[in-house]
Amino acid sequence: MQLEGKTALVTGGTKGIGLGIAVAMLDQGMKVMITGRKKSTVTEVVKKLSRKYKDNILGHAGNVTELKDQKAAVSMLKKEWKKLDVLIANAGVGHFHSIEDLTSKQWNEVIDVNLTGVFNSCKASIASLKKTKGYIITIASLAGTNFFARGTAYNASKFGLVGFTQAMMMDLRPYDIKCSTIMPGSVSTYFNDHKPSKKKDAWKIQPEDIGQMVLDLLKMPARTLPSKVEVRPFRPPSSYK
Repeated sequence: MQLEGKTALVTGGTKGIGLGIAVAMLDQGMKVMITGRKKSTVTEVVKKLSRKYKDNILGHAGNVTELKDQKAAVSMLKKEWKKLDVLIANAGVGHFHSIEDLTSKQWNEVIDVNLTGVFNSCKASIASLKKTKGYIITIASLAGTNFFARGTAYNASKFGLVGFTQAMMMDLRPYDIKCSTIMPGSVSTYFNDHKPSKKKDAWKIQPEDIGQMVLDLLKMPARTLPSKVEVRPFRPPSSYK
């Protein structure tokens, strides 16, 4: 895929991994719409990015758990740029508690955002991606294959997301739509109320690293599809003697 002039929709694109991916694509001359739940946050980030990227950045406030919001985002993007080439389904949340302490509300939120939200984003985008022979990349996690204590909701959502993406790949490749899932380990983001620190998080994957990985996937030869990509910090603290 030649990236300059291509268009992309990035859910959860106002910070963290989503923002890192958006900036990486913008630097390649792509046109990018970012989405987020809070209109004020979306507006603020778009305003900041537009200083450098001008009219190549758009924003849309909406919730991935609502199919109508995802359809509205795609409609807005196409009204401005006529086509959609890439969907990055990134929006996600996490609640980490023992099954005894995990509430129904927390369970529902994690499943609704991390799994149903991706379904909604994909459903809203597929018709447009058929026309461009586009690409869907979902952002899962190593938690999609490695289970851990207090991870019932998060593990369920990410195990499900990995399976969902792989099955979707089989459904959509007859239309020349590529589907991949990226499964990061520890990333320096604001996820789960973490406050990134350049010093303390130096060993972690950085959002721009995932951005580079997305670019690499988009630039793969048409004949080749890395359908599931695991990525982890090379030297976490536990690996040092």
